[in-house]
Amino acid sequence: MDFRHLKYFVAVADEQNFTRAAERLHISQPPLSRQIQDLEEELGTPLFERGSRPLKLTDAGRFFYGHATRLLEQAAQAVRSTKRIAQLERRLVVGFVSSTMYGALPLLVRKFRAANPQTELALTEMSTVEQIDALKIGRIDVGFGRVRLDDPSIKREILREERLVVAIPSEHELARGEGALTLRDVAAQPLLVYPRTPRPSYADQVLSLLRDLALEPASVLEVQEMQTALGLVASGMGLCVVPASVHRLRPDEVVYRPLAEAQAVSPIIMSTRLQDQSADIALMRQLIDEIYAEQRAAREAAQAQARAGLSST
Repeated sequence: MDFRHLKYFVAVADEQNFTRAAERLHISQPPLSRQIQDLEEELGTPLFERGSRPLKLTDAGRFFYGHATRLLEQAAQAVRSTKRIAQLERRLVVGFVSSTMYGALPLLVRKFRAANPQTELALTEMSTVEQIDALKIGRIDVGFGRVRLDDPSIKREILREERLVVAIPSEHELARGEGALTLRDVAAQPLLVYPRTPRPSYADQVLSLLRDLALEPASVLEVQEMQTALGLVASGMGLCVVPASVHRLRPDEVVYRPLAEAQAVSPIIMSTRLQDQSADIALMRQLIDEIYAEQRAAREAAQAQARAGLSST
């Protein structure tokens, strides 16, 4: 048995059809069928129910499929990591959810490019769920998301917990108040959540915050993009709970107020492949620590200045 057998088997299992699998592999069908037969003979059990349409896996086939896909993913990861170590491939692809673009991500990109200009840095927007799949197949090298997802082949690190705020139409009665709102205040209003798919997502985080307090929103409208949700907020369609870093969007049409509950936070999670220890990823992690240290120092300096101003009055 070799990786070619695994590759052929996974293709047939995915396509549920020998003809389509052969087209995907750019080979003719007879040799593909022979390879699957050889694999079944070596394993001593049929992997497919030959009479089914579409083609279905047997119980043994389903078991073998899980192991085969993991082995192929590990092999692809080993190739990519080896290329990076040998500096044959100087490209780092970062997946991100849209809300992180309004926080530290742009500064991180600038710092990385300045510190490591020989590595091409590419960005691609995708949900946290999509990031996990993209990491496993080698489409991206780093992911910045918000949903806690467990996968044995992925290393996840919570970088920080970002406070959540409520986006409110500027003419809404809640926009005229001061101080923090409560989740009960939010639940009494129509609520906009995003994204609609794929799930689980940030939308589920927001809804869980309410349900953990036995609260149900008056109504829920699911949309796909954060920008769409804020546009609908500006139109008076409802409220939206968003990370605090997006508070500069639509300042003339939307008012942002903090949430009082301590649990009203959303994590920023950095995900990488479990065994990926490349210098590029280590540098990116170091720069993240530097950025957070700079932001912390700036906040402390601003607080000290504010205290000094109060004491002088």
